[in-house]
Amino acid sequence: MNGSNRGFSPDWLDELKRKNDIVSIVSKYVPLQQRGSKYWGCCPFHHEKTPSFCVDQYEGLYHCFGCKEGGDVITFVEKIESCDFQDAIQRLAENAKMEVPQISGDEGIIKRKKQKDTILKILDAAAEHYHQNIYKPEAKKAQDYIKTRGFTRHELEDFKIGYSLNWNELINFLLKQGFSKSDLLASGVAQSKEEGRLYDAMGERLVFPIFNSFGECIGFTARALEKTDFAKYKNTAETMVFQKGKVVFGMHLLKRLKQEKGLNNIIIVEGQIDVISMHRAGFKNTVACLGTAATSDHARELKKLCDEVILCFDGDEAGVKATLRSIDIFRNAGFKVKIACLPSGQDPDEVLKQEDGRQQMEQIIQNAKPIMDYYIDLELEKFDLNKPEEKAEFVQNVLDRLKNFSQPEQEAYIFKIRDLTAVPVDSLRRSLGINIMPTFEKQQNPVLVNRINGNKRAETFILASILHKKDFVPNSINYKKLIDGRDEEIDLIASTQRVSTLFDKVDVENQPFWQDLIYFNFAEAKGNEKQYFDECVWALAEEKLKQQKDELMLEYKNSQDLNQRRSLLIRVQEVDKKIREKNLEDFYA
Repeated sequence: MNGSNRGFSPDWLDELKRKNDIVSIVSKYVPLQQRGSKYWGCCPFHHEKTPSFCVDQYEGLYHCFGCKEGGDVITFVEKIESCDFQDAIQRLAENAKMEVPQISGDEGIIKRKKQKDTILKILDAAAEHYHQNIYKPEAKKAQDYIKTRGFTRHELEDFKIGYSLNWNELINFLLKQGFSKSDLLASGVAQSKEEGRLYDAMGERLVFPIFNSFGECIGFTARALEKTDFAKYKNTAETMVFQKGKVVFGMHLLKRLKQEKGLNNIIIVEGQIDVISMHRAGFKNTVACLGTAATSDHARELKKLCDEVILCFDGDEAGVKATLRSIDIFRNAGFKVKIACLPSGQDPDEVLKQEDGRQQMEQIIQNAKPIMDYYIDLELEKFDLNKPEEKAEFVQNVLDRLKNFSQPEQEAYIFKIRDLTAVPVDSLRRSLGINIMPTFEKQQNPVLVNRINGNKRAETFILASILHKKDFVPNSINYKKLIDGRDEEIDLIASTQRVSTLFDKVDVENQPFWQDLIYFNFAEAKGNEKQYFDECVWALAEEKLKQQKDELMLEYKNSQDLNQRRSLLIRVQEVDKKIREKNLEDFYA
């Protein structure tokens, strides 16, 4: 069993958890209602209308019976804030006003943590310096551009928009702050010429800081304000805190919006300028993935905040391609996806600049299409359905898309395709591989013993009951005699006073055995946990007694000694009697 305290003593971690009451921490993100001894709410990790997310204050645990996410207060902060273990510890320690001790153990971890802290300090200082520059007389070029874009002081402050005055000014400023050249290079704010001289990576550009969900600056995107041989937009190079394929522009503001007002959906646009314009028009739930291509990492980040996305990419061929790529990424991540179609050749900023731009955009968002409607409309633009060969190709293309959807969704769109093409419904169903004959499933009503689902389930229920200190668990049984190969685990379970402390002793996240015990759903006992427990104990005991009887009978058959055979037969009869009477004396402590 591998420990998972990662350099912190179990006693310190236990104190950290006690001072960060899990109900108080979770309640900052999820409205909870107390029912009995536990607290319930809608899971923040997947979309649901009926609460299945449970917080156990006494044990210091949370668990969702829908998506199966679970853990202690540290795990919750890691997952809800998209941070690593060290960052979660730091934030909880700050909340509890506890000093974080020096990490013991792996020198590599300690060194990496120090470097990360230094890089974040550099980026924070650079972001603030760029932002102050935007108000200086030397930044007239940037100020003129901002006026043409219609940015207000409010947007400048919300997004901390800044400006790089020249190629050296920021570097000199940071070096005077005491940062080393190697750290400036590691942070991505500086690049090096062949002779080793450093220069500002965003030199003479309008700068958009990129913030993570904590509001920490992790990098920059910068826009050239004059014609250049280089790209119009430039991102910070990949660093230990900045990976373009994982970063969402506007994530910190989106998280704040969810905490303050809630979040029904997320609008995704292509670029930073579009995000700022959408925010200015009141669409505060708008973000952009860095680079036009969304990734599964982008989807995972956004899934923590909401389950519905509206793709609002530019109304050109590139925008259509980006939409088609993004649909599968977000759909595979479990999102409900809709597509807001902009007028041909326009981006969100251009729509919003029109006299009635806000009303137009509101209508576009309200009329966002479900995925299949979008696919069908795209195909309709390509084919003339009055021509048989083009109609056939249209039907084939749409059905190829529809095959990736559930049967209820297929059924819903089959009739739309029929109405457009006059192709019979049964023919469309057969093309999709849907069986048009009804099928019936045999109903089963398993009894309690069947619910045990074999010895593994019985073992799990017994060990979970011991771990959760259920009052029906008798001390008279030696559970090591009942359950083979789990002596070490049984000792740990018996010595555990509070379930959440297991997260500091074993690698729960990667060990299904411990997950099954910690998050065990006692509701399967149908309200009679003691009876269920007794049946599980007897199921294991009976199996062992039968195995003992089989071994005695084999020995009896192989023996040629009459006295030995007589003795073995008596022992078989004794075992038989124990089975008939459900006698557990062989398993007493």
